[in-house]
Amino acid sequence: MAGPTGRGGSLGAALGDLLRAQVTPRHRLSSYSAKHWHAQLSQLTATHRGYQALDEAGLDVTAKTLLNWLSDPEYNVRRSYQDLIHTAYENVAIAPADPIPDHVKDGQWEISGYVTTGTDRRERGTRAAAPLRIDGSRGDWDAIEELWIVGELTDTEFEDHFIDDVIVQDIGEGTDGWTFDGSSYSVELR
Repeated sequence: MAGPTGRGGSLGAALGDLLRAQVTPRHRLSSYSAKHWHAQLSQLTATHRGYQALDEAGLDVTAKTLLNWLSDPEYNVRRSYQDLIHTAYENVAIAPADPIPDHVKDGQWEISGYVTTGTDRRERGTRAAAPLRIDGSRGDWDAIEELWIVGELTDTEFEDHFIDDVIVQDIGEGTDGWTFDGSSYSVELR
């Protein structure tokens, strides 16, 4: 049974496409676009989560002060308070990434495209050569998952860590490391 497929120019792009299709990445909620401190404060005070974010950011003012601020967008609010409101707003506006599920980390990965180790360069996933098959369960996913959770897993970082932490853990270094120097890759997860 075929699983999800990622396609991209580089191996990293194909890996990234496949992962983003499986798991929701860290992202900004579209409903949080206010720029002015007053609009941000108004939106934050409309929800329990917003009040909690204000508290966690360190905003400690009386209810009367808060009402004064909310009733007048031109109220003279100190810059340090505006910064706390902005921090709370950004903390609520960013939705965390879902953790990478076990079926992704434990899956069987098939890579099609040019694969080079040492002097052996061949196009995998053709009649002449099967896809490069990797057992994800043998890999070390910690670095990949850490970068994913904080929203810093670029396609290039994913490719580098996938080679070093998953491919090498499963099938070894190869003749002289692994190079994915083709122009187009397809990655399937089974």
